[in-house]
Amino acid sequence: MIPLLLLAGAAGGADARTTASLPPLPKAWPHTLQIGMASEPGDAKAMRHTTRFGFRYQYLAGGVNTGKGWATWNENGSFVTRYIQESVARKMIPVFPYYMLLQSNPTGGDEAKTDLAHVNSVTVMRAYYADLKLFFQRAHAATGKPVVLHVEPDFWGYAEQASKNDSAATVPAAVASTGLSELTGLPNTVAGFAQAIVVLRDKLAPNVILAYHMSGWGTMHDIVYEKPSDAVVRAYATRSAKFEQSLGARFDISFEDFSDRDAGFYQVVQGNSKTWFRSGDFHRHMLYAKTFVRLAKLRMVAWQIPYGNTIMRAENNTWNHYQDNRVQWLLGRSGRAHLRAYAKAGVVAFLFGRGADGPTCACDAAGDGVTNPAPINGNTQRSYSADDDGGYFRKQAKAYYKRGALKIPG
Repeated sequence: MIPLLLLAGAAGGADARTTASLPPLPKAWPHTLQIGMASEPGDAKAMRHTTRFGFRYQYLAGGVNTGKGWATWNENGSFVTRYIQESVARKMIPVFPYYMLLQSNPTGGDEAKTDLAHVNSVTVMRAYYADLKLFFQRAHAATGKPVVLHVEPDFWGYAEQASKNDSAATVPAAVASTGLSELTGLPNTVAGFAQAIVVLRDKLAPNVILAYHMSGWGTMHDIVYEKPSDAVVRAYATRSAKFEQSLGARFDISFEDFSDRDAGFYQVVQGNSKTWFRSGDFHRHMLYAKTFVRLAKLRMVAWQIPYGNTIMRAENNTWNHYQDNRVQWLLGRSGRAHLRAYAKAGVVAFLFGRGADGPTCACDAAGDGVTNPAPINGNTQRSYSADDDGGYFRKQAKAYYKRGALKIPG
C-alpha cells in the first residue's frame, strides 16, 4: 500500500505540472472563473441585479466606411465610452467583439471572399485602421481598467483556409501599403494585419486586452461533425495553434465559440440535427482548447454559448425558445466539475449569448411574457421568469456565484 502522504505528494506534483504548463493570464484578468453574457447598453444594472457577472459583451459592427458603423451610434464614437463606463460602474469587464470587415463597402457576396478582399484593399483598410484607432482612443480615455477587444470573429478562420501551410504570411493584406506612419515596415499580409492591431493598441490603449478568435473550422475540419479520435483532435488543434503563431503578433487571450445558435434551432429551422453536444463532444471540445492553449500559449474564453435548455417548459423549439444543453452541462447539476475541468485545460471565462435573431435569449426577446406551453420531451419545469429560456440561465448563474467562483489554476 502506498502511504497517503506519498499519494498526496504525487497528486500535488501532477497538479503543479498542469499549472506550470498553462500560459500566464492577461494582466488584470480575474483570477477566478467568470461568467458573462451578451448585454445591450443600459442592461448593466439588471445584469448585476441577477448576480456578480464578471463580463458583458456588445458587438461593434456596421462597417468602417458605410456611415452606419459603431462610431456613428453615438457622437464621435462615444457609444464605446458609455458602454465601458456603465460596465465599470457595475464592476464588470466590457468585451467588444469587433466585427467590421464584412459589413464594410463594397458589400455583398460570399463572407470569406468579402473579408479577404476587404483586408487586402488599401481604401478599406485606411478607413479600418482609423476606426480601430478611434476605438482605442475611446477605450483608453474611458477607464484605466481592462477592456477586451475581441478582434474579427470568423475572419481568422477564413484567412487560415486561404493560407498555404497554415501560414498567415501567405495571405495578402493592406498594412504598410495604406501609408499610415504607425504601420511603416509591417508586411502586407494577414500576419502584418495582426501586428498592426498590436502596434496600435500598444501606442494608444495599453489597458485593452486583445483577443484573437480561434476557429477550429479554419483547418477545413469540424470536430462536431467528424467526431474524430483524440489524436486527430490534437492534430487539428496543433494546426490552429500553428496559424495563430504564424501571425507574429502577441495577442493576450483567445476566444472560441461553442455554437452561434441553439442545437434545437439548427434542428427545427435548418433540418440539421448534428449540432447537439453529448459527453464525447464536450470531451473533444475541451481537448481542442487544451491543446491550443498549450501550443499557442494563450488562455481561452468560451464565447457565444447558446442559452437553450431541455428543462424549462418555455423551451418548446419555437422562435426564441429553442432547446440546447450547453448551459446545463456547464451550470447544471454536474456543472461545477465540468467547469473545473475546463479551467484546468486553460479556459478562463464563459460568455453566453446568441449569434442571431431567433435562437433562445436570456431575456424576453419574444415579448410573450411568462410562457409555459405543453412539454415536448420531458421539459416539465415551469418558468421562473419571462426570459425566453424560462429564466434557467440567470438562476444557474446566480447559483454558481452563490457557491463561490472557482479559482483559475496558475
